[in-house]
This record gives sequence, C-alpha cells and structure tokens, in this order.
Amino acid sequence: MDLLRRAQVLELLLAQLAGFDRLVLLGDVLELRDGPAREVLSAAAPVLAELGEALGPGREVVIVPGNHDHQLLQGWLARRASDVPPPLGLEAVVDWRADEPLGAVAAALGPVEVRAAYPGVWLREDVYALHGHYGDRHTTVPMLERLGAGVMARVVVEAPGGPRRAEDYEATLAPLYAWLYAVAQARGRNAGRGSHGASARARGMLQGARAGGRGRRGAAARNLRHRGAVTRTLCHRGAAAAFPVLIAALNRAGLGPLRADLSGPELRHAALCATGEVLARLDVRAPHVIFGHTHRAGPLGADDPAEWLAPGGVQLLNPGSWVHEPAFLGERPHESPYRPGFCAVLHGERAPTLINVLDAVTGPAPA
Repeated sequence: MDLLRRAQVLELLLAQLAGFDRLVLLGDVLELRDGPAREVLSAAAPVLAELGEALGPGREVVIVPGNHDHQLLQGWLARRASDVPPPLGLEAVVDWRADEPLGAVAAALGPVEVRAAYPGVWLREDVYALHGHYGDRHTTVPMLERLGAGVMARVVVEAPGGPRRAEDYEATLAPLYAWLYAVAQARGRNAGRGSHGASARARGMLQGARAGGRGRRGAAARNLRHRGAVTRTLCHRGAAAAFPVLIAALNRAGLGPLRADLSGPELRHAALCATGEVLARLDVRAPHVIFGHTHRAGPLGADDPAEWLAPGGVQLLNPGSWVHEPAFLGERPHESPYRPGFCAVLHGERAPTLINVLDAVTGPAPA
C-alpha cells in the first residue's frame, strides 16, 4: 500500500524534486498504527534518506504531523505540558531530541534543513497547509475515526459549542490517537491496520450490496452464480439494510450528526464541509488552504469549483495520498481521484496547483 518503498515509484518522485526548494510532508509520513515504532522507522529510513539526498544541502523539508503519525509530537507535547505553554495557534514550532521518533526522521533525511510545525504551517502569506485530521470531529461520514472522535467528545466533555482552538481539538482527538498507537506497539505488526482500511472495506461492501440489489450487472450480481457468493451477497445486503438503522441509533446517542451515505460524492462533500468548519473555528484567514487526510485529491477537472470554496471564499486544495487503496479506486482506477501520486505545487506567487507524478507510468499499483 505504501508506494514509496517501490523503487520505480520513488524514482518518479525523486526526479521531480530537482526543481523544488522545499518539500512539505503534510502528515501521515509514517504509519505508526501498523506496528512497533522501531520497525516502522526502520522501513521508512531508506526512503527518507533518498528524499533528503535528492534535495541536498540548502533545501528544506517541512514535516506537519497528522493522525497516523501523531506520536511524532509526543516528546514535544510532553515538554509543553511541563510548563505554561503559549497557545498552539495555527503554527507552532515543534522541537525534538535525537532519541525521539521525530529525531530519527530528521536524522534519516540527512543533509537537508528539517523543521516541523503543528497543527499547520504557513507556506506563504496567502497559503496555509495542515493535515486535516481535525475535520474528523465534524464530518458526517461514519468512518471509524469519526465515531471515535464522537465518543471522545463526550468523554472529555467539550466546551459548549465545540472546539474553538487547536488545544480543544487535541483534547478530544489526542487520547484516541494515543490509544491506537499503544495497541500497535503492544500487539505487533499490522495491529493498527484498521481505522481507515476497515472503513474503506465497509464502504465497498455496502456499495456492492446496493448495486446488486438494484439489479446492476456488477460484481455482486455476477457472484450470485456461486453458492458461496450467495451467502456473502445476502449478508452484505443485510448489512446495507441495517446501516441506516445503526446510524440513526448513533445520532440518538449523541455521536452525530452522521449520515448513512458512503457514496463518493458524499465522502467528498462531507470532507470539504468539515474542513471548512475547522478553518472557521480556528479563524484561518488565508485565500488558499492545502489539506490532506481524506486521500481524495482535488479539485480535479470534473469537480464543481464552488464545492471547493470554504466559507469566506477560501480556496481548498487536497493533494491526496501515496497509499494504494483498491476499495476506493472504483472501476477506473487510473481516473480515480483516490489514485496515488498527487502533489500540490507552490511556485512563486501563483496559486497552488495539482500534479500527478505517477500518471506518467502505466499501472503504478496492482489492481
């Protein structure tokens, strides 16, 4: 799934770096929910070293941790907690020690200048970038992390009206991230492979069941030829029928608002609305905001430009991810907005734009 460990894919990114002064790693650089941190760092070090070598001295790597590598912040957050810290604001400078995970990442990057910022970073006076995981507190799509955020909001008892500062979001979400990280450390490799992957599988299952139920000649309908597949299809249809009931129960329990819609348009719309909500609550005043987290790149050619405008006319841009997720790619994976390989490019005074580095090759990831 993590494509940058493939030599051909990494070479395509390295070739692009020659024309840039700064590389921004906008969160989830490491999958610290997939096993012990030492193993994850060992697997990532060769890739990070090649990135640093390709950039070379005098250039910069900026690291903005996300939810899957939130543990990179723990040493810094612990030091902040021992004093009366200044507000996080929109960009706090993150420090590290050599024996901490963030120190290991910086060391692996070698000759480049490394800095880390959180919860986001100003790339220009008119361009702000953040990972985007705070949106999990507001999205209406019932992904597992959204449900966890809803539970934690009740446990920590948020202030009336919900979060208004980065510290408020951290109070709700950081305990969830710490628990997921602890599970991965205790149970070993692949322990944490579930928060996003399980949601992706559930979405695929429910959509397949709905397609079969409408008589479409899709995979679910074709599978009816086989007895084993009949059982699976019937179970999937049962799950699809029960799903709205489950969502209604979760809303009554105060974990919402949630919607029983896992369609592609709803995933996109809900993520954009949630991001706009975060920006409004944090009072981000920037004409352009780059965010990731959802793995859905955009705006792309078929997208409605108006949907990618947050309140106040903020232009949103998402560079997707470099993780291969078959459940999200659909029937035309090489046209999917979830296909890996997108990057946001910031050049001079121009508005941020999207490119896809991997579109130059055929089939960078297996079906």
